[in-house]
Amino acid sequence: MIEHVIKAPAPKLSRRALLKKSVVVSASMVVGTNFLASSNAAWAMEVKALTPETMATLVQVARDIYPHDRFPDELYAAAVKSHDDASANDPGYKRMIEVGTTVLDRIAVDRGHPSYVGIGWEADRLPILKSSGTSEFFQKIRGGLVVGLYNQPAVWDKLGYEGASFDKGGYINRGFDDINWL
Repeated sequence: MIEHVIKAPAPKLSRRALLKKSVVVSASMVVGTNFLASSNAAWAMEVKALTPETMATLVQVARDIYPHDRFPDELYAAAVKSHDDASANDPGYKRMIEVGTTVLDRIAVDRGHPSYVGIGWEADRLPILKSSGTSEFFQKIRGGLVVGLYNQPAVWDKLGYEGASFDKGGYINRGFDDINWL
């Protein structure tokens, strides 16, 4: 029996070339033409409709709305990806998202920061985010995160949630009464 070895095609860009074509927007995120990536190149996301800078702002907004120190940016990026997808199909939605992130950036600049993402301290970002709390932009992001963030199996692992139990006979015999923190 002859086995054929299939080799993956060589990447078109090396990590070094990728980073040379990009800009670091925060300690953890890099933006380039049509992509958002972690600064250590552990993950990357292609952006279809929104700008990579807008996606980086959405990731930071998501982290500020639902802060979890144990969650990597990759989980937040996956959670806000739906806004890029919706923006590809709806120009009005795209405009609302980009205007919302631009407003956050303008307020940040007015307060002496380079951008919303460029603010190093969460305590300095929260008043800016709270100022947009009643806007359609904020409500769409916050509402989308409930499902987008907490419906990821990788998040479940970090939170200790085992997932649905109906296919395993329910919770009655699988930890229903294991509350040890009361």
